[in-house]
Amino acid sequence: MSVADFTYDHVGATREAGFCPPGFHPMHVRTRLGEGEEVFRRATEALLTWELHRELGVGVDAAADRAAPGVDVTITLAGVVKAPCRVVWTLEEHRKAGWAYGTLAGHPECGEESFVVDRTGDGTVWLTVEAFSKPARWYTRAGGPATRAFQAAYARRCGRALRRLATAGLED
Repeated sequence: MSVADFTYDHVGATREAGFCPPGFHPMHVRTRLGEGEEVFRRATEALLTWELHRELGVGVDAAADRAAPGVDVTITLAGVVKAPCRVVWTLEEHRKAGWAYGTLAGHPECGEESFVVDRTGDGTVWLTVEAFSKPARWYTRAGGPATRAFQAAYARRCGRALRRLATAGLED
C-alpha cells in the first residue's frame, strides 16, 4: 500500500483516538448499540463486511468482501457523488473491532475516517466514528460548515443503522 496514493499525510492516524492534524476538522460520534456478546458479534460482522454501509443505501464497490488493509472501496452517495478510499487499518480483538479508510484522488474530502465497535466492561456495545477531514472539491469547500454537519449526521445515521442490524430479533 503506497502512502503516495492517499490525498493526505498522517495515513493511519485515526488509530490514535482524538488525533487531528493541523488544518483538518475533527469529528467524533459515539452511538450506543446495545448490550452483550451477540450484539457485539453482529455489529462487528456488519461493519467488517460493508453491510452497515449497504444498509444506509449508499453504493459500495469494494475490492474485497471484508475490510482489510489495502482494500480499495468507492462509496457512491445519491447515485452520483463517488468517494474513492482505501482501507488503512483493521482491528479484530476480543472486545474491539473496526477499520479506517483514507481518501484517494477524486474523493470530495481529504482525510481519514474510522469505524470502531467496542464492548465495555459492563457489556455495553458502542460504535465510534472518528475522522479528520477537509474539503478537496469546490462543492465541499462551498458547503463549509454544512459539509461538516452532513458528515456528523451521516455518522449518527451509521450508529442507528448498525444498532438495527445488531439487535434485530434479539430480546432486550
